[in-house]
Amino acid sequence: MNDESPTAGTGSTGPSPEGLPENPPRYPFNPALEISVVSTRDGTVDGGVVLVDIREPDELRLASVEGAIHIPMGDLATRIHEIDVDEDQTLALICHTGRRSLHAAVALQRMGLDQARSVAGGIEWWSLRVDPTVPRY
Repeated sequence: MNDESPTAGTGSTGPSPEGLPENPPRYPFNPALEISVVSTRDGTVDGGVVLVDIREPDELRLASVEGAIHIPMGDLATRIHEIDVDEDQTLALICHTGRRSLHAAVALQRMGLDQARSVAGGIEWWSLRVDPTVPRY
């Protein structure tokens, strides 16, 4: 990751105290498909976000976000009914870097879950931006 990349167009609301932007400095942040790690954290606290970790069990053993529901990406389509999410809540999907969760969010939106979003930057960005006690791998 290039820390010197500009954050314009990424949906960033400015740097954190550590100097990191809200979203990873990469392709443009798309609010129709993504949610920031900060908004995800805040939403899990106030009940506006349901967080689902779609990583594989071996990845979950390396690092996890407290309170996340674990459903591996390969099982998501058949187990989505296990998630209790209201229409006014965001269904936030998290993976390692945000790529798999972005594909999953698109697929779930096509299935009619319009509130599905990928957590931008995944658990990697969560560790860097929200909770440094979450191990990076």
